[in-house]
Amino acid sequence: IKRLRSLMFPGYFEEKNFEYRDAQYFAGNTLNSIRRELRQQVEIALLYTNESRTREQIAQEADETAQYFIGRLADIQNMLLKDVQAGFDGDPAAKSRQEIISSYPGVFAIFVYRMAHELYIRQVPFIPRIMSEYAHSRTGIDINPGAVIGEYFFIDHGTGVVIGETTQIGDNVKLYQGVTLGGTGKEHGKRHPTIGNNVMISAGAKVLGSFTIGDN
Repeated sequence: IKRLRSLMFPGYFEEKNFEYRDAQYFAGNTLNSIRRELRQQVEIALLYTNESRTREQIAQEADETAQYFIGRLADIQNMLLKDVQAGFDGDPAAKSRQEIISSYPGVFAIFVYRMAHELYIRQVPFIPRIMSEYAHSRTGIDINPGAVIGEYFFIDHGTGVVIGETTQIGDNVKLYQGVTLGGTGKEHGKRHPTIGNNVMISAGAKVLGSFTIGDN
């Protein structure tokens, strides 16, 4: 997560001074290390949950997953930049985009979610949920990696926000603190809400069950 954060937002989170003339080397070196370490971790996770396949088959799947993930990073970065812009546009207290990237818990939670969601799609066990719980422990925002969230998404303040596994959220949606997009415990399959485009859900709202809040 730390390496991915420095890659998605270059110049903000490196462990040593960053020179933009070194950007190409930095990006290539970071991508290589992420791919290598992710492949190893995915293989370990798959070994715990697959008893019918050979070690070679699992190693191949882990390699393919790591390649897929690296191939998605440019699109994820574009989504994250739109999320940052949504934060800047949606919070009159924000002084700059740099402040949002560096200090807003909602942006950190969304960043981790967008990474974890890609691994969830690939049905990688353990790792997506571990990532989301890491963000949860740091921010108080609990986004299940299975949720589907559109562009230009912003969580303001954020403490106590919960977004369940089968939640679907459209574009240009803003949530405030204490919002729960949850289930009733009585449904199966699609258990959580669907939120349309251009929706604001204000502080403390509890939206429970598999019904839809429409656009606008």
